[in-house]
Amino acid sequence: MPIVRSDEEGRLILPGEFLARRHIPPQSEYWLDERDGDLILHPRRPDVRKLYIEPTTGCNLQCRTCIRNVWEDPISLMPMELFETIVRGMEGLPELQRVIFTGFGEPLTHPHILDMIAKVRERGVAVTVGTNGLLLDAHIAEELVTLGVDRLVVSVDGARPETYAGIRGAMLAQVLDNIRQLNETKSRLGYLTPAVGFEFVALRSNVAELAELTGLASRMGAARVLVSNVLPYTEEMREEVLYGYEPRPPFNAGGWPVFADAWVLWGTLELPRMHWGAERRCRFINDRAMVIGWDGGVSPCYALSHTYSYYAIDGRKKYVSRYVLGNAGESPLADIWMSETYVRFRSEVRSFHFPSCPDCDLRETCDLRERNEGCWGWNPSCADCLWAQDIVRCP
Repeated sequence: MPIVRSDEEGRLILPGEFLARRHIPPQSEYWLDERDGDLILHPRRPDVRKLYIEPTTGCNLQCRTCIRNVWEDPISLMPMELFETIVRGMEGLPELQRVIFTGFGEPLTHPHILDMIAKVRERGVAVTVGTNGLLLDAHIAEELVTLGVDRLVVSVDGARPETYAGIRGAMLAQVLDNIRQLNETKSRLGYLTPAVGFEFVALRSNVAELAELTGLASRMGAARVLVSNVLPYTEEMREEVLYGYEPRPPFNAGGWPVFADAWVLWGTLELPRMHWGAERRCRFINDRAMVIGWDGGVSPCYALSHTYSYYAIDGRKKYVSRYVLGNAGESPLADIWMSETYVRFRSEVRSFHFPSCPDCDLRETCDLRERNEGCWGWNPSCADCLWAQDIVRCP
């Protein structure tokens, strides 16, 4: 560990080898912080790699598992003027690699979603689209192919028509026909992308179909199945939860146990953790991701991007307030990302400077657990976040 000295004016001189290893250019700016007597330097760098953009909070379905059953946010579309401002703001993010059009609404219901995708692709940024697949008609399919969308993630919460219909109130056959049509379009035009992936929310009532789902994914040419546990927003979904405090057996597919991120014949099967553990790691922060809501509000992750209630891992009802760090329609994306509050928040999450509420002796009586707050560390608190446990996962 090298010694860092200050000059005669008290300015710290960081070793060149340290700057090179961290890929920090000379004359960079830092936020100065302190914790328990230690000095902490937070580099101010526009190093966003992923943008999650929520084109709309509206949807063509009303799924039993959805946050839209309990949230307090309006049903609305992102205005194109706002989106164009966001695209201009991408100029200040030199490390941006991917834009994910998804959220808690259905992106394909936005009347200008193809224009949005085109404007991002014009900048050479990769695009993922998350969808329920019901609006993936011939026109949309051909446009997604020719625009160069490289990943399409389709929500499929049942391998059997009656299971899918019971959760989503729609016809599985229509989704599968649309995926076949997309594959035919790719073949006809000579494209390999978009690569198709399935997202499966595991419930007590559908988990027995996981083996069938992997076979279905293979027949549909899907290279990836991402399995998430349900975040129970309602009493009904609370009864569908598969995970808990104590270790649980792995998912079972075709009589064989399947462990997380397993390779199978057709691609990758990614499984969630099934119990509360010591390791906590935020994929949003580690992937340098920013979430932009329908109204331009910037949040650090999905869990804090809306106002809603859900049932925590111990079954206690919890109220979450949306956490907004700036608005993409009012400030450049880079300025929001490098603001003192956002930079410090990411540092707190990387070190997970939060209590572990489910392990606390006072968890039965602590009223802070009824909100997204903790008794120490940063607020809003990530103390019992199921995303950070990999219990709940997203694309």
